[in-house]
Amino acid sequence: MSTQDSLDELEQLAATAGVEVLGRITQKLNDRNPATLVGKGKVDEIRQLKEQMGADLVLFDEELTPTQQRNLEEALGTKLLDRTGLILDIFARHAQTREGRLQVELAQLEYRLPRLTRMWTHLSRQGVGGVGLRGPGETQLEVDRRRSGERIARLKDELRDVHAHRELYRQKRRREGLPIVALVGYTNAGKSTLLNALASSEVYTANVLFATLDPTTRRIKLAEGQEVLLTDTVGFIQRLPTQLVAAFRATLEEIQEADLLLHVVDLTHPNAQEQAETVDRVLKELGVGDKPRVVALNKIDGLFPNLRHEGRQAGGGDGDSDLDIGNVSARICEEMSLGPNYVPVSARLSWGLTELLERIQSTLSDSLVPVRVRIPYRESELVSRFHEKGIITCEEHTATCTIIEGRLPKRVVPAYAAFAE
Repeated sequence: MSTQDSLDELEQLAATAGVEVLGRITQKLNDRNPATLVGKGKVDEIRQLKEQMGADLVLFDEELTPTQQRNLEEALGTKLLDRTGLILDIFARHAQTREGRLQVELAQLEYRLPRLTRMWTHLSRQGVGGVGLRGPGETQLEVDRRRSGERIARLKDELRDVHAHRELYRQKRRREGLPIVALVGYTNAGKSTLLNALASSEVYTANVLFATLDPTTRRIKLAEGQEVLLTDTVGFIQRLPTQLVAAFRATLEEIQEADLLLHVVDLTHPNAQEQAETVDRVLKELGVGDKPRVVALNKIDGLFPNLRHEGRQAGGGDGDSDLDIGNVSARICEEMSLGPNYVPVSARLSWGLTELLERIQSTLSDSLVPVRVRIPYRESELVSRFHEKGIITCEEHTATCTIIEGRLPKRVVPAYAAFAE
């Protein structure tokens, strides 16, 4: 991603946070200044532009150390946020559930704690120095640090309770055996819109970054009637520190629990390839890069404007044939190294969703585990469950049991371990 593209994204982040961008300044650095990141002359230039524009906030498109942020705020005479701080502000605005709000507050406190240093040094000069005598500024700083540390500890305790409750919910889902499909992708790629289209739901959507932070799960039926759980997750972004993603543990757990990842790509974005590479890199960092994956090439209507609602069922529209769309999609996937398992869709128009559900069905079927079991008649519920969750290739009834050969989702197999041949 070029410098200007990265600044464009920062401006989108600013707009999401309700901040109007008045001007930009860039500097190419061979060596970063450990005190202020940029050089002294550039600091003066930023201050002059700030005063000229009447700005009351300066945003940096890099993560600053606490020392750099402190020195820059002193030199510029104004509040300053780096990229991480701005994203945290957006997280705080968009977190809706109790768990999401707790996670945001924890991430903010852990980010801000090292930045408390010297915030009160102007007060410490009022005190009398000497062994055993501390200035009021230093005392206040220590009080702030202690209170922040105590609050962090309480938040972690509360989150452990929430996670324990969520784990009980997951155990119930495991017993039900429904496959889980996790929507992943770059922020604002259209994941929530696609969830709404597939599940006929009304999850909040907006043309802003990080509109969805809390995982949302809906039950949907695939082409052959099989039910799956479809979960929307927080979007990724360039240079998003892993610890910030980790703050949303619920989202990560949903991705790690998933049987299949549905990677939503915004085809109309000029940096679509870089965005797809970012998602792939983060998934690998999270240890889920090898999970089965289907790619939804979203916003295909931006390339083929004649598409109609439910277009694939009714025809693409004047001048837009399935062959044209297929050829363009194949070329894009090859150029972006997205692999062969893709489906062009328009979440906004609910276009291509039948084919997408069919592809999810076939990909999940390919990932099923072959099993052969002898189920006693007293365990008839397991037979019904096999019919509901798996694919049966052979079923035989004996005097004492039902013999079934077929394939099951990995998460269901343990329930049949005692009866496996």
